[in-house]
Amino acid sequence: MSNWSFPSNQSQHTLVRVASSPTLRGSLLAATALALVGSLVAAADLVEGYPFAAGQALRYAAAGLALLAIARGRLPRLTARELIGLLALSATGLVLFNLFVIDGVRETDPATVGVIIGCVPVVLAFAGPLLERRPVSGRVAISAAVVAAGAAGVQWTGGAISAAGLLLALGALACEAAFSLLAVPHLARLGPLALSTYACLFAVPLLAVWSLIADGPSLPLPDAEQAAALAYMALGVTVFGFLSWYSAVGLLGVDRAGLFCGVLPISALLVSALLGVAEITPGRLLAVAVVAGGVTLGVPNLSRCSSTPSTGSATPAFASASAGPSSTSIPTASPRDRRPPT
Repeated sequence: MSNWSFPSNQSQHTLVRVASSPTLRGSLLAATALALVGSLVAAADLVEGYPFAAGQALRYAAAGLALLAIARGRLPRLTARELIGLLALSATGLVLFNLFVIDGVRETDPATVGVIIGCVPVVLAFAGPLLERRPVSGRVAISAAVVAAGAAGVQWTGGAISAAGLLLALGALACEAAFSLLAVPHLARLGPLALSTYACLFAVPLLAVWSLIADGPSLPLPDAEQAAALAYMALGVTVFGFLSWYSAVGLLGVDRAGLFCGVLPISALLVSALLGVAEITPGRLLAVAVVAGGVTLGVPNLSRCSSTPSTGSATPAFASASAGPSSTSIPTASPRDRRPPT
């Protein structure tokens, strides 16, 4: 008869500590956020025939209202500095990013643009600590380079790039990094919920102006398929994805959270393969392993994590905002040569 043994009290206590550690929670939240953005490959196909800027305006309007409902209409008042910072976040991370990507893929190979944008973990590994006035971690910097190389391998198709395409891709890279970096100074006070709500609501008028310039004043009604895809983008990807991402940034620090940007092209590859529009090759599987190795190298050993938060703002996951004074993808090009909107 086999001898069955149960974990000792000390072992149980260790498991509880690991399960409740900020590093584990932040890692799961970051991976979830980027996996959701990668899933936009499917939704993007369904809304391809709908005006892009108008669709994004509808998406962020719906997401902003949903987030406002979660906050029960109670958001902290913004200081002048916070207002400017969040307007800049929306303008760069949610509007200019997509504009640069759209023009970039017209100028050059889309996968090449995606590979350049995929360098965002490297940018965050250096810019994040400098912004927070703390030393750059050599371990995280090396890990970011490994993740970026792996992400490039997941989506690379051997294309070329023009000078104009390079400039547009670099602009998209800067805007993608700004989506996280501009949130850092305000995340601790506002929390992921208020920050996400303001970011979405501020993006709506900017996208409306883009829509007026690009498509005129008429706004076609989406059909049932397009409406369902926009609803998924708004509620599944934007609401849950933004809350997950900004919570992860608060728990891990923006540099370590940035390592999980390598999850996006992996998620996009899996979704594309399920749809029959991309092939999972041995080379891409090797690139996935490289991404996993880079993340493992840069994130501390979870078994040694205590309840002490990692470097960065220790913002509780999905923190809600209180009223009055007192928050992608990071996304790269999908394997099917299309960049899902942030």
